[in-house]
Amino acid sequence: SMPSEMLLKIFSYLDAVSLLSLGCVNKRFYELANDNGIWLKLYSSSLHPKWKMKSKQTETVSLGCSALHDKKPGYWKKEYIFKQTFAFKTRVMRLVKFLDPYTRLPCKNKEAMKVSGLSWIIVLKDKNGKEHVVEKPKLSFKDASVSILWYGTDWPCLDILSTLKLFGVTPLIPDQSRPPNKNGPRRFSLIAEYHLANLTESSVAVGADELVQLFSLSPGLLVGIWKEKNEIAFVMAHLHYNQLLERSILGSATVQYTPPRNEPLLDDIDPEYGLHGYSLHLDLHGRSCVYLCGSFKCLFCRKRDIENGYLRLTVVNLKDNKKHFPITGTLGICWETDVFKGNVKDCFVMDLTLLDETEKPFWCFSAPVRMELSTESSGLYDYMGPIYTADYADSEGKVCVEFVWLEETKEYIIISLVLYVSTKKVNSWYGTNY
Repeated sequence: SMPSEMLLKIFSYLDAVSLLSLGCVNKRFYELANDNGIWLKLYSSSLHPKWKMKSKQTETVSLGCSALHDKKPGYWKKEYIFKQTFAFKTRVMRLVKFLDPYTRLPCKNKEAMKVSGLSWIIVLKDKNGKEHVVEKPKLSFKDASVSILWYGTDWPCLDILSTLKLFGVTPLIPDQSRPPNKNGPRRFSLIAEYHLANLTESSVAVGADELVQLFSLSPGLLVGIWKEKNEIAFVMAHLHYNQLLERSILGSATVQYTPPRNEPLLDDIDPEYGLHGYSLHLDLHGRSCVYLCGSFKCLFCRKRDIENGYLRLTVVNLKDNKKHFPITGTLGICWETDVFKGNVKDCFVMDLTLLDETEKPFWCFSAPVRMELSTESSGLYDYMGPIYTADYADSEGKVCVEFVWLEETKEYIIISLVLYVSTKKVNSWYGTNY
């Protein structure tokens, strides 16, 4: 029953986030909270001082707001949000440009997350269309990736779930002076969507301990299932720093972010040489502990190394024992919930960063990998022990690793590491035809 003029006077004292929240109360509040006069005032006050003196829009306000009647309701609200969004993305992308000289990946991810107010959520959708939002993840940062862990006691029953969506979430209007409000207006960026129907049959079993069984869904999602109840215990996402912020911020609620096409450099080296000057940064970890962190330079392959649609890059040669190296600790993936903790052995998270000859990230991923006991007997004279293999594959390539277990020293030795890069990926990257 309060007059609109009085409500508008009250609204004029509010900030942008409060106005956007009020617009969700009812239709009348929505119309009043779209008032061009209020939003033009906010827009003008957000301009840089040296711009205010030259702004024709600000001069119009001082002359009696004659231009307000020429705009549709909500026009200056949209202009204000667009301006704030552009400034926010500019600040974040400026931080992304700082690269680690070691990995050539963005090294100010934590600062960019703080500036943007970025967080991650998962949205579970059941077969009836009802959505269940799971927030408050636990983060674990590594050299090349971040592991995001969600757990709780109120997960929906696995049998009724159809899809899982992973979103990056940022405040619609970031305010660094106060923490993000989960009930305020937010922007969603779809990172990945997974189908959960027949999860245990359609996904890759990574391993198990006494309490949970781990299943991997590409790309980079790990789901822990209680053995006794066949219900979700936790969900763990592994996001590589390459395009992490872009995918978490620049996508929309329905469409994933698409990276720009690579612009290849002219190469005067004989094309028969194949790939050359590549480098690899490899991390193996179990979320809370690191087993391996190493770099390999000057990787190459010749045209004769192209076979069955893949280019082979040999990083560690089985026959060259001088380049074999040990793994620190017992391989496994750590997990936790509100009550229980555990470690699933004989698996790990692999963070792979392959750089091209110009040190651009060419192929990057972070994903769980399981180890399997090889049926082949070891033909190595330097090591006496069982051989284990760990393989990973996606649309861009394959990774094949061989370990030997030394009982005397209680450690694994990597005796072979080979990358197989898809010719489709190479042709797309360079605009050539291998």
